[in-house]
This record gives sequence, structure tokens and C-alpha cells, in this order.
Amino acid sequence: MTKNCFYLLLLISVFFTSCIPVKDLVYLQDKGTAGNETTVSAVESKPYRLQVNDVLSVDIKAIDPKLVAIFKSSENSNANGGKSESELYFNGFTVDDHGNIRMPILGEINVIGYTLEEVRLKIEKKLLEEYFKTEANIFVTVKLSGFRYTINGEVGSTGTKTLFQEHVNIMEAIANAGDITIVGNRKAVTIIRQTPTGVLMNDIDLTDVNVMKSPYYYLQPNDYVYVKPLKQKTWGTGQTGIQSIGTIITLLSLATTVYLLLKN
Repeated sequence: MTKNCFYLLLLISVFFTSCIPVKDLVYLQDKGTAGNETTVSAVESKPYRLQVNDVLSVDIKAIDPKLVAIFKSSENSNANGGKSESELYFNGFTVDDHGNIRMPILGEINVIGYTLEEVRLKIEKKLLEEYFKTEANIFVTVKLSGFRYTINGEVGSTGTKTLFQEHVNIMEAIANAGDITIVGNRKAVTIIRQTPTGVLMNDIDLTDVNVMKSPYYYLQPNDYVYVKPLKQKTWGTGQTGIQSIGTIITLLSLATTVYLLLKN
């Protein structure tokens, strides 16, 4: 009877310690208030300030396209009329080690630490002061050549990803990487961010709805996201109840076989 109780206790303990609870897999849970409705105001993303090695796409338009053609880099479009990621990189304007971009005719323009809107106004002002009159109706657009971030760890697809949109939150970034695997730790997703003053690192809990209030909820270009594994991955006892039971049965069968061999 004592031996049976021991086996039963072993079965229950392994079953509960190896399984991954549902609460560790569900995103954006309301952990603080009761009720079915949850209202959370997401923190506004701060304007990104340009850094070295950023690649800008600058487009200048006017009533007469010939007037501004000389200010543009070479443009090679694909069959659909858009530009591929590689074309945006090679035809864009890279921020050099001195914080400048080098444009045709306009020469070097310092952009380090500026927002995209500030760079747009700076280029537009330079064009109107030195080359055009207001009647030319100059229209300048400045964008990053894709929103790049790197994601690693327990996700479906690791590596450097590029999204062609201005704002990307952590949920979109993870979805774009194939979601977090079942053994990924959603409660401690690390975000490493390069800023003009140094490197910042912070862990966020994606199972808590209040993560939307975090300044790290919205990513910045060139952020590094790391999803840590859960302890269950290294235990090897199974990630679900069925897997755990299968592991326990295998261990008990092996123990019984060894016992019978030694007894004979």
C-alpha cells in the first residue's frame, strides 16, 4: 500500500509540475479587475529619433516633375510599381557615422537625433531657400526604408524582420515572427533598445493586459526582442497533460522492467 501511494504521489507531482498552465499561454489577461470588460489606454509611441545606419527614403515632388528629378537617387521599381526591400536599401540614404545623409545637389544633411518630421521640414526649407519658389509647390516625404527589428528565442521564425508601417507594437512583431511557441515564456519577454544615450533592456509580461501601458509596448526601429524558454522545455517531461502521462508511463515501464530483470 505504501508503494502504491508513492507511485500515485509521483504521478500527481510530475503531472502538475511538467504541464504548462493555460494562464501562462494566454495574452493580455485582466489580472487586476473583475468583470468582462477591460479598458486600457495604450501608451502613445514616442517619435523615433534617427540613429547611425538608419536608411531613409526621401521623395520630392513638384508641379513639374522635371524640376525635382535631379534631387532624387536612381529609382528601380518592380513589376508592381513598388520597391523591394533591397532596392529601398541600395537607393535610400544611409545615416553615416557623422550623423549625415548625402543627397544629390543638396549634399550632406545632418539628421542624427532628428525625427522624420523634423528631417522633412529641414529638407523642404533648404529646397525653398536655395532652389525653388513657393509657387513650385514642393512636396517632401521622408520615411524609414522599412521598420526593422530582430527577434530571437522561442518563436516560430527568428531573425531580422521588416514591416512596411510606421508603428509596430510587440504583439504585431511576435505575430509576424510566427507567434511564441508553447515553451516560450510570455511573462518575461526581453526588449533591448539602442538609444542615443546608451542601451536599454527591459522585460515585459505579455500575459498582463497592462503591458499596453508600458513604454516598450510599441517597438522602436532596430529593437532586439528575445523570448526566453520556460523551465518545462529543459525538464523533458512533457508540455501537456497527455505528454506528461506518456512520459510517466514510459518511466514506470522502464522501472518495472529493470526491477523484474534484477529480481530474476
